[in-house]
Amino acid sequence: MRRWLNALFVDHALFRLVWRNWGVVEAGRLYRSNHPLPWQIRAAVRRHGIRTIINLRGHRQDCGADALSRAEAARLGVTLIDAPFESRGAPHRDRIERLVALLPSLREPILIHCKSGADRTGLIAAVWLLLQGRPPAEAMRQLSLRYGHVAAARTGILDAFVALYAKAWPKPFLQWLREDYDEAALRRDFRSRRWADAITDGLLRRE
Repeated sequence: MRRWLNALFVDHALFRLVWRNWGVVEAGRLYRSNHPLPWQIRAAVRRHGIRTIINLRGHRQDCGADALSRAEAARLGVTLIDAPFESRGAPHRDRIERLVALLPSLREPILIHCKSGADRTGLIAAVWLLLQGRPPAEAMRQLSLRYGHVAAARTGILDAFVALYAKAWPKPFLQWLREDYDEAALRRDFRSRRWADAITDGLLRRE
């Protein structure tokens, strides 16, 4: 019961009861959502055959939603991988490379999620498409208001990351990441809008 109370009222899963924020990145291979509750994991397995879940929040010892989803994934035989990312910082090259190195060994279809399914999930969905050689404009659609992503806020640094790569396209994404990407410069140059930060950090209380 304590896990459920924590998930619903501390981790805001009460809103996720009705707002699923589900998306298909590549049918049969990659799907996206906000942090799923146990029956939502069961539904994803039943409808889409999900075999692996990538948790972009990372392992959170005191988070009820984390504990519930881990227990359900284990019960169903679904592999759960922790790959923590930030929503308001320049994406870390080493974290992307670590995840990319892991992807070929993971059983598909895969479900990726963060807390709200808007920012970190959008970033990794975009990276997935770029790794398939898709154009940046298509990848950028994964970071959109349709998923609750606010580009004018600090979370917009993720859009700026994809936009940086767009200038080098069609150079392969991983080659650009290793040879050209400058995390420090992106952090230094990006500016958010105060009103947008008030929405994401204050009103929506994004992670």
